[in-house]
Parts: sequence; C-alpha cells; structure tokens
Amino acid sequence: MGELVDVHSGPATRPGLETLVISAPPLQLNCPSMTRSPLLDSAPKTPKSPFVTRLMTPVASPMKKAIASMQGYLEEVGQFTKLDPQEAWLPITESRNGNAYYSAFHTLSSGIGFQALVLPLAFTTLGWVWGVICLSLAFIWQLYTLWLLIQLHESESGMRYSRYLRLSMAAFGETLGKLLALFPIMYLSGGTCVTLIMIGGGTMKIFFQIVCGNTCSVKHLSVVEWYVVFTCLAILLAQLPNLNSIAGVSLVGAITAISYCSLIWIVSITQGRPEGVSYDPPAANSEVARPFGIFNALGIIAFAFRGHNLVLEIQATMPSSGKHPSRIPMWRGVKLAYLIVATCLFPLAIAGFWAYGNLMSENGWILSALYNYHKLDTSKLLLGLASLLVVINSLSSFQIYAMPVFDNLEFRYTSKWRRPCPRWLRTGIRVFFGCLAFFIAVALPFLPSLAGLIGGIALPITLAYPCLMWLIIKKPQIFSPSWCLNWALGVLGMVLSVLVTTGAIWGIVTKGIQLRFFKPQ
Repeated sequence: MGELVDVHSGPATRPGLETLVISAPPLQLNCPSMTRSPLLDSAPKTPKSPFVTRLMTPVASPMKKAIASMQGYLEEVGQFTKLDPQEAWLPITESRNGNAYYSAFHTLSSGIGFQALVLPLAFTTLGWVWGVICLSLAFIWQLYTLWLLIQLHESESGMRYSRYLRLSMAAFGETLGKLLALFPIMYLSGGTCVTLIMIGGGTMKIFFQIVCGNTCSVKHLSVVEWYVVFTCLAILLAQLPNLNSIAGVSLVGAITAISYCSLIWIVSITQGRPEGVSYDPPAANSEVARPFGIFNALGIIAFAFRGHNLVLEIQATMPSSGKHPSRIPMWRGVKLAYLIVATCLFPLAIAGFWAYGNLMSENGWILSALYNYHKLDTSKLLLGLASLLVVINSLSSFQIYAMPVFDNLEFRYTSKWRRPCPRWLRTGIRVFFGCLAFFIAVALPFLPSLAGLIGGIALPITLAYPCLMWLIIKKPQIFSPSWCLNWALGVLGMVLSVLVTTGAIWGIVTKGIQLRFFKPQ
C-alpha cells in the first residue's frame, strides 16, 4: 500500500540501508506530514462491531469519545503513515503549518531581487521589440516549469520530494542526478548569498553617503567594513529556526522588493532621460560578437527568473493529505506571487531602458544609473529610501537562500548521530556559513563578473530539468501534446544553457576580467 513519506538525499535515505524506526508519541498523530494513501480512496470502510458498541456504557463515555475521535481521524488520514524522525529535525521540514500566504511570501522574496535591476541591460542588445518578446516568453516558460515542479512534489508512489536534489536523483538516477543538479543548486543558494553580501554591503555604503553627505564629520567605513556590518545583521536574522519561521522576514523582503522596483522606475521616468541616450544596439567589433551579445542578453533575462531551486522546499513546509494535497495551496500562492512579479519586472525593464538606453552598458544595473545621472536633481530622501529598501531586501533574501545550505549541513549531522542538532551547534553552523560567505565576498570581488557564466550553467535548473523530469517520472504518451511540449522545452533549455555559457565565456575572453583578490571596491 502506498505511503506518503518525506525523502532526503544522502545515506540515511538510500534503499537497502537500515532505517531507524522510532515510535511516534500520540501527539504526533496530528503531524501534518501524515497523509492518506491514494489507494485507500476506494477501500471499503470497516463496519462497526456490535460487540464494541455494547461495551460503550455511560461509564465508559470518555473512552467512547476518544475512540470515536480516533476513528474519525483515521478515516480522514486513511492509515498510520511512516514518520521519518529526521525530517522533523531539519530546518526545511521542521514545521508543517505553511499555507498559500506563506508560499506567496517566500516565492516573492526569492523571485524578485537584485537580478531584476539588471534587466534593462538586456534590452540594450535585444532592442524594444525582441526585448519585450523574449521577456514575455521567458516569463511564461518559467511559470510553466514552476507548475511542473509543484505537481512533481508528491509522486504517485506516495513520496514527497522536499528538496530539488532528491527529485533530480529520483528522475535521473542517484549518480547522474547529483552530477547534474548539485553544483547549480549550491551555487543558486551559496553563491546568491555571497552576491547579496556584496550588493547589500555596497548599497549600505551608498546609503550612508547619501544620508551623511560630503560635509559629514563621521568617519566613512570601507567596503569591507560595510560587508562586515551586513554579514552580522544577516547572521543575526539567520538564527530563526526553520523555513516557516522566516515567513515574516520573507513578507518584509517581498514588500521592499516591490517598493524599490516601483520607486526606481517611477523616479527614472519622472526625472527624464539624460543627454546622449540612444536605443541603437551597440556596434559589434566582429561578426561573432553580435550573436554572443544576444546570448548574454538572454542569459540576463533567464537569470532574472530564479528561485526554482527553492520551490520544492517551500512546498515541503505545507501539510498534505489525500483530500488536501499541498500542490493546491502552493499553486494558489505562486499564482498570486508571480502576478505581482510581472507587475514589477516588466515596467522596470521597459522604463529603465527608456530612461537610460545604452547608458546602461556603462552602469550595469539601474540603481547605479539612477544614482549617477540623477543624484543632483533627485531628492536625497528618495535616493536614500531606494538604497535602504535594497539593503532590507538583500537581508531578507539572504535568509531564504541560505536555508537549503543550513538544511544540508544539519542533515549531515543528524544522519551520523541520529539525533537533532543541539541549539549551540545550529547557531554555530549558521555563524560559520555567514563567515564563509563573507570571506568569499572579500576574497573574490570579481565573482559578479562570472555571474553570466555560472548563470548559464545553472539555467537548466529553471528551464530544462523540470520538463525532463516530468517526462521520466510521469511518462506521458509518446507524441502526445504533453510529451512533445516537454521534450521541446527540455532540449531548448539545454541548448540555451550552452549558448549562454558560451556567450559568457566569449565576453570574458574579449573584455577580460580583473582578478582583484581581496580588493573589493
């Protein structure tokens, strides 16, 4: 009989190994991870025994109520499911009281961020028409693959794949699944946290300069010192125990992201265009440079829609049963979130390109362009507010992207010692990760220059793997619409990943890269 259990990658969950069996206390019967087997939907109910009925005398009424309550519960749940005690010890699956609102908060916090501020740069190469077309197609494509992941979270065999890596291993095999997904997932988690330290710390410096001004007598901190301030704040927030506990932090992150995206493009339009703005594509140095520039622009658009490596983890925080599967509230929250994402990204990309045109190539991201061209004719209050919102959003996004790393590190401990991490160890793990991310941010300040290269490698996580995993796991009929669509998108996603990676390598070779170790600017 099918049973719904949570699974995790690693030795503790591989078939054939001895499984630790722990009897659940009575209170765990209400654990949301217990779900009904789909095979029980058609199973006949056991009739009540007349003998049991005669035993229910008024003296035994409390016992009668307890048994009746338990009988109703078993009819709802369907059976006693296996409880994996290790899942209750890990940050992602420790709490199972998530809902559609929580999924919307987390999805917004991970779906809108600093990568949106680079979107106008893609338009400088693609132009107005192709820029809008490519952005629209990428939005629809990634929303479809998001739906695929939500459906694949609960398999027909009764397993819940609470981590992207585990789903990849189930689809492609243990060895190939790790090879394909492990590095991109770790980069999208750890690498994003490193980038957030750079952006958050650098924006803190800009905010201080705006507020304090040139006449301020307070000593200005260096970039590294601002990195330290940001990292300390991020580590402090990281002490929240699990993914559900940071729902409020994700809500703050979502509100700040929506606010600064709207504020930046509105101020850019109202202040007018600087002199020398042009919308003509940059002149190519060679016949090869033009297509590679297009590939790089497509990579910028694809990288703007990240966060797919967190979808299964967010859904894992929800209760699930045969009558109320987690995919329903999860998809409801995602639809709300991406409706808001569209209202942020499209105006930001279009208005940013209108305001700065090819000047975006000199600034990289729209906030830098706003500060460089309008710092004298724009209120310091607005510039300072935009910078402050970016800092708060970076702090919030750090939490949700770091949670899979915390979960993986704690999994190693719980697999070896068969007990949950003590509080002091959990704190130490999070402090260690924060310090490691800070060290990488200081040691490799040129890391954002490699974002296009690594982003191309991580692109299949969003656009290709979900389609291929759907084909392998769901096995749609050959040449059916679903079969043709997923094969086309899966192959196209892999080809696009190769092209974006090649374009990024070409850009590094032709433009060069400044390898400034331990010299952040």
